[in-house]
Amino acid sequence: MNTPAAPAADPGSADPASADTGSADPGSVGRLGFVAEQIVQEFGWDGDVDDDFRFAVEDVIGSDLEDEDYTGETDAALLWWRAGDGDLTDALVDLVGVLQEGGFAVVLTPKDRDGGAVDPSEIDESAGTAGLHRAGAFHASPRWRATKLVAPKGRR
Repeated sequence: MNTPAAPAADPGSADPASADTGSADPGSVGRLGFVAEQIVQEFGWDGDVDDDFRFAVEDVIGSDLEDEDYTGETDAALLWWRAGDGDLTDALVDLVGVLQEGGFAVVLTPKDRDGGAVDPSEIDESAGTAGLHRAGAFHASPRWRATKLVAPKGRR
């Protein structure tokens, strides 16, 4: 399978990580806010996810990602999301429920429209409804774009 060329960084994003080419090394995932000893829960895993990105997160946090069955609070959440996966707003509302105060979510979406790309405006709208806002976006890998979402300070 041929992998499409990575598009330019999202315009209008002030986050310096936006220019990242998606090397999926520990430094690039560290810029998203992952640090050692965090509990990170993963949602939406399927055979098409980027394992290099997943392993880079695990390298930084020093443990395996928790799966969807994990029932404790988390410091961060990864959501692999494709067009057609359902209602993104509902998924983000559910994520907010598992995040500790100060936690964040990273939504990973395919870059290729034929592969399930999600319009950035849909992510922004769904995030706003869920009480989150965009804190930056960057290219997580040749096939996936990452959007970091955070809750406003003092949301609870």
